[in-house]
Amino acid sequence: MNNSSSTSPSSTLLSFENVSMTFDDGTKALDNVSFGINASEFVTVVGPSGCGKSTLLRIASNLEANTGGTCSIDRNSIGYVFQDATLMPWRTVARNVELIAELHKLPKAERHQLAAQAIELVGLSGFEDKYPRQLSGGMRMRASLARSLVMKPKVFLFDEPFGALDEITRERLNDELLRLFQHEGFAGLFITHSITEAVYMSTKVLVMSARPGKIIAEFDVPFAYPRNHDLRYEAEFGELCGKISHALRGAHQ
Repeated sequence: MNNSSSTSPSSTLLSFENVSMTFDDGTKALDNVSFGINASEFVTVVGPSGCGKSTLLRIASNLEANTGGTCSIDRNSIGYVFQDATLMPWRTVARNVELIAELHKLPKAERHQLAAQAIELVGLSGFEDKYPRQLSGGMRMRASLARSLVMKPKVFLFDEPFGALDEITRERLNDELLRLFQHEGFAGLFITHSITEAVYMSTKVLVMSARPGKIIAEFDVPFAYPRNHDLRYEAEFGELCGKISHALRGAHQ
């Protein structure tokens, strides 16, 4: 097992090489998973519940230690967006967004500047002094994104960040995240149960098997950025979703 903190080759910002994971109770979550993500690539993983998708993110962020294989990433440059916005209810939007910069012990003036820039990027200008309870679910996720953007990470990990939102808000935030992806040029690893969301967001979609999870199919997404909402209704988009759905049905067997 190797949990390296450097990336290799240099163009690859996140790589899994034959990564396996067996928990202390004997549960085997992952089985020889291998793939890499370069800058300006957005890779989405879909698969059955419990197949180890979120475990991949936890290994990449060093929240879990893989029991086999190698995960290579610069852990000093990671943004992690969880299923829940995980905002501190006693902090304003601005103070929540500053948190990571504060933990990095940046000077107060620099923290304020970086937070202001991130808040503007996610479209929350004017809400800096609001508390999480005063925000909609979509706005809380925007604040969570802003908090992760502050340190300008090279790699973003997204663990079903929009799964609890209504469809309209979810699609709007898909567009906002893609705008940020194009603007910042990070490498993205995104987890979702939505095939439509996976295809709309990604440069590549990976399908995982049931536990122990392994990659059983890989689909390059041919659509150029920026992507228009109406792409979802085009025949080629629907055809690709159908192919991924077919692979995913096989993953449940």
